[in-house]
Amino acid sequence: MTEPLKLDILVFGAHSDDAEIGMAGTIAKHTTAGYAVGICDLTKAEMSSNGTVELRLTEAESAARSLELSLRCNLDLPDRGLFITPEHIAPIVEVIRTYQPSVVFAPYWEDRHPDHVACCRLVEEAVFNAKLRRYMPDLPPVHVKQLYYYFINDLGKADMIVDITEYYDHKIKALSCYQSQFEKGNPDSVSTPLTEGYIERVRARDSLLGQRSLIPYAEGFASKTPIPVHLFDTMKA
Repeated sequence: MTEPLKLDILVFGAHSDDAEIGMAGTIAKHTTAGYAVGICDLTKAEMSSNGTVELRLTEAESAARSLELSLRCNLDLPDRGLFITPEHIAPIVEVIRTYQPSVVFAPYWEDRHPDHVACCRLVEEAVFNAKLRRYMPDLPPVHVKQLYYYFINDLGKADMIVDITEYYDHKIKALSCYQSQFEKGNPDSVSTPLTEGYIERVRARDSLLGQRSLIPYAEGFASKTPIPVHLFDTMKA
């Protein structure tokens, strides 16, 4: 009998491309190092101004291959219809309990897109419920060691940054899979904030995040709980 896949890291996004915008470089850095990383998209982005559901699923799979993900799944919850309800929390808990990640990532709790904020709150609820043994007792409880938050549209205060300079080409390659969202080439496409140089704005943000640490490109993350430190790095430059 095949052992079930166990993930080191599980990233949740409301839509395919959310995780890539926020942390594709960090994902690539970890998959290259041999970590098992998965992305779970809550919706099929059926309300997107550009592209179709079928095309966006194809683009998401292409990005998954480029990042060498161990898993990409989609819960098919309603786009622009995410609410903090038992029906929306339960499938997220099921994914967490099935793949038993040590670390979970969710979108930052402040963002111009309401679905990103809803995704954040749903994942918080699911991470909490996942450890309750009497909740969904058919699946064993899972205690997620740490929940971190990544930035999509709006940049908050980063509690940590990851140097992704060596993996920035991986991030651009993953984002480039989403031609329907970031390019104007299709005659049926309409202008949105994503088609107006969005990838270059992401690049500028990632450069700015690393600036104070003299890192060419970095991705930032926030935490609502204290981050354990075993030893402080005292190495002098």
